[in-house]
Amino acid sequence: MAQWHYDRLSAQDNSFLLWEKGHVRMHVASTNIFDVGPLANETGGVDIELVRRATESFLHLVPRYRQRLHEIPAFDHSVWVDDPHFDLNYHVRHTALPAPGTLGQLKDLVARVMAQPLDRKRPMWETWIVEGLEGGDQFAMITKIHHCMIDGSSGVDLANIQFSTSPEPMELAEPKPFQPRPAPRRLELFLDEAKRTAGIPLEIVRDFRNFVEETEDLRDDLETRVNAVTKMLGMGMSADDTPLNGRLGPHRRFEWVSCLLDDLKAMRKGLGCSINDVVLTIVTGAVREYLLAKGVSVKDIEFKISTPVSVRKEEEKGELGNKVSSWIFALPIAESDPRRQLEIIHEITEELKETNQAIGVQMMNQVQEWTPSTLLSLGAQAMSGPINTIVTNVPGPQLPLYLHGARVRAIYPAVPLMQGMGLGIALTSYAGTMGIGFNCDPDIVPDVDFFVARFQQAFERVAEAAKVDVGPISDNVYEIYDAMEAKETA
Repeated sequence: MAQWHYDRLSAQDNSFLLWEKGHVRMHVASTNIFDVGPLANETGGVDIELVRRATESFLHLVPRYRQRLHEIPAFDHSVWVDDPHFDLNYHVRHTALPAPGTLGQLKDLVARVMAQPLDRKRPMWETWIVEGLEGGDQFAMITKIHHCMIDGSSGVDLANIQFSTSPEPMELAEPKPFQPRPAPRRLELFLDEAKRTAGIPLEIVRDFRNFVEETEDLRDDLETRVNAVTKMLGMGMSADDTPLNGRLGPHRRFEWVSCLLDDLKAMRKGLGCSINDVVLTIVTGAVREYLLAKGVSVKDIEFKISTPVSVRKEEEKGELGNKVSSWIFALPIAESDPRRQLEIIHEITEELKETNQAIGVQMMNQVQEWTPSTLLSLGAQAMSGPINTIVTNVPGPQLPLYLHGARVRAIYPAVPLMQGMGLGIALTSYAGTMGIGFNCDPDIVPDVDFFVARFQQAFERVAEAAKVDVGPISDNVYEIYDAMEAKETA
């Protein structure tokens, strides 16, 4: 019996590696704002050694954090192997902002961190602890994890492992010793993959049987899946050119705002729809006004978005890797009335649920498992360009989280930019707030602050349509907490 060990990436996980060409960076990221609390050292800064110990205490629960990629020779496919040279100090980094430590300076640092690719010779994650924020009693944590390791849902699961719901400092037990298992040699990997490839016809038969076992009615199941794929392909394989699109350069810029989650819930109730419909209506208004300001005729543009949909089963919760599909559709930017925009979006999303477009994307992902990796590498870039932007909305934990007693105040997510995409929008709800992150290429979108202002205006217009009085939408999370406390005491 072989003594070596490896885990083969799924086709979907591997696709995020194949997409990473040129200036495309396929890591997901977030910026978290903390109260320093018990993590303060004697000089008032952050006790970085305590942060490293707290991180080390959960690594045995997430083996992927101590694994690196190993490419299979002659195949554009990778496997995970234990990293015998794992160095926690490399992954948990410590820096400080120069005085005065403004939010603008923090955003600039986040942008520089996000612009750099992760080192594929090491485990594919970094955590940056940033002190020196204005006020002195806060610090930031920038997390950066490659998309081949994680999706939105598994990211939330990871946060639940890394953080605690108790404000009391954690009991930090002695870390369990790490005993890396030997990696296979290149020849062994090649022979294993060649054997797997030879068995692909049998895999097709097996997976086909798995498809049909999900329902009692074969005909209905196949019809649903075929219709879903047809619907998806009917969206086309290209997107219209807009001022929000262009060839990606090496730089990034990151902006964020927060709002009260209760405000979005009230808007949902007032308009009789889902929170996601409300969010997409706000995005529609922002895109419309931004394009109009650029002199673009919105009646002539089909502005297509992808919004990820989790297909993670209950028994798969807590696992890393990707279990995600997508809805792809055009925003109604030709409409000026937010209520009419929402009606159209609601009709579209209800139809997508009924026609199961996400199943179509999921089925295409499963078909990738039957496709030789060399062909996948040729098609990876071609598959990345039929949309103008991504809008992802991931429900996060609603109880306050703590890192060794230091309270997490805000979570601002960042979605990676695909080739041709100058802006991506990500939302994560947390503890009564909604953090909204805008990741952009400043060479394509040099005025992302202008877009964010249009987003804020669209937020207020949708609230007005819902007849809801809303609190602030701001990049300063403490303003949001003040508004939350004011509502609670009113």
